[in-house]
Amino acid sequence: MSSPTLPTRVVLLAGPSGSGKSSLAARTGLPVLRLDDFYKEGDDPTLPLVPGSADIDWDSVRSWDADAAVAAIVELCRTGRTTVPVYSIATSSRVDAEALDVGRAPLFLAEGIFAADIVARCRELGVMADALCLRGRPSTTFRRRLARDLREGRKSVPFLLRRGWRLMRAERAIVGRQAALGAHPCDKREALGRIAASAAGGLAPRLTPRGERDTGRAAESTSAAGRTGNPT
Repeated sequence: MSSPTLPTRVVLLAGPSGSGKSSLAARTGLPVLRLDDFYKEGDDPTLPLVPGSADIDWDSVRSWDADAAVAAIVELCRTGRTTVPVYSIATSSRVDAEALDVGRAPLFLAEGIFAADIVARCRELGVMADALCLRGRPSTTFRRRLARDLREGRKSVPFLLRRGWRLMRAERAIVGRQAALGAHPCDKREALGRIAASAAGGLAPRLTPRGERDTGRAAESTSAAGRTGNPT
């Protein structure tokens, strides 16, 4: 008698801009929902500004459409497919839409700097397998982020330098906030291990509202990960 098919669930992958979320997600081989594609467009009157500046604060969750992102996650978990926007960071606009089909995969990743902001909602909706926050050295994140943004022509050089310096100084606070929202802070090695455990149907350690481990399930998770064999 065959075992029942596992329901599709999501691993939310958060972390500071430039922490390596996209490259780590690609390494897993799992379907990926890019949460950056749910940014608001540049002419949206509700976009916030950086205090004391005319720059739009693209690192504020108010620059992002959380409702649309959660709706896409729920639809993927229920039906295996959804339609998502294609967003151009360089032009601050949605340039297209495309179908995302995860098929019968039991797990997919949703990665982006605002992933932690929807942990509570995804947990309440019963679609979340785990929530992670990639962390590393702020200086390394700064260099990686700047190189990527310059290579991709995301914004003007002065804007990227101002933003990069601001984010480097705030990185530890950013990680702390995401942990408080329920995303478990970890390096890439641990993140890959937890994702592997979730993909195999194992139980990742349950997180408290502050992102701390529930030690009652930690041993069970370690055992499950061991049976499966672990942005750069």
